[in-house]
Amino acid sequence: MATLRIGLLGTGPWARTVHAPALAAHPGVELTGIWGRRPAAAAALAQVHGSRPYDTPDELFAACDALAVALPPSVQAPLAIRAAGAGCHLLLDKPVATAVPEARALAAAAERAGIASVVFFTARFGEQEGEWIAAQAAVGGWFTAHADWLGSVFAEDSASPYAHSPWRREKGGLWDVGPHALSVLLAVLGDVEAVTATRGPADAVLLTMRHSSGAASTATLALTAPAAAAGVEITLRGTAGATCLPRRLHGPEAAYHRAVDALLAAAGTGLPNACDLHFGLRVTEILAAAEATLPPLVRPGA
Repeated sequence: MATLRIGLLGTGPWARTVHAPALAAHPGVELTGIWGRRPAAAAALAQVHGSRPYDTPDELFAACDALAVALPPSVQAPLAIRAAGAGCHLLLDKPVATAVPEARALAAAAERAGIASVVFFTARFGEQEGEWIAAQAAVGGWFTAHADWLGSVFAEDSASPYAHSPWRREKGGLWDVGPHALSVLLAVLGDVEAVTATRGPADAVLLTMRHSSGAASTATLALTAPAAAAGVEITLRGTAGATCLPRRLHGPEAAYHRAVDALLAAAGTGLPNACDLHFGLRVTEILAAAEATLPPLVRPGA
């Protein structure tokens, strides 16, 4: 394709620091416009990036070839269904939804419309991480794996811009960072055939999974880890020995640029990306199955 006209839905910290700058700077993209639930924020963000605000999502859909979404999952899913119905390709955030019926409806809408879709899993689109994931999937022979994906968004000493995110506070690390861990483990070990979950301190959750390759994996997920304990580590062990996910060398902007490249390729060739809506739906199904095995979360003061 030539230049893809992309609209942006969302004006929060992720949209301001990653989506809008990356879209405005991408040589294959025209940032056509921005819509947000706060019109003043949409106008301000559009002015910074030489674009324009739109009064309604549907007006933006009509002016675009594709939509990038930086909204909470409960808002993202219904708007993305409408965008697909308008013929727009989709660059979505994870998770695509936090309820399986919504995720299935979204995947079905994209299928009916024949549009391309990419879900932005940062590790899958990071240059070093993506190369490592592909290499380990090719090697095979993995016996087990463990992932620690621990954020300090809601730690007592947190200065995170996402500390005021209602959906993250409600759904916790299982749904916010869990998709990232699964995006790596599924790519290397295959689909999850069985999953159980156990609660730890605060919002921490431990997943135990059996994969289609026969490998077993675990993942510890949280947004409430002390800052000194926060971080990301994934270790694989198998016939080739042990290996760890490489540290990210660049911020998420570079990974998002590669996700935009992936959408351009999928839209131009008609060939699905590995991180399309079908994959996003599968991640939602696994997380929902894990959540169903958990006792209710007891919140402080409840």
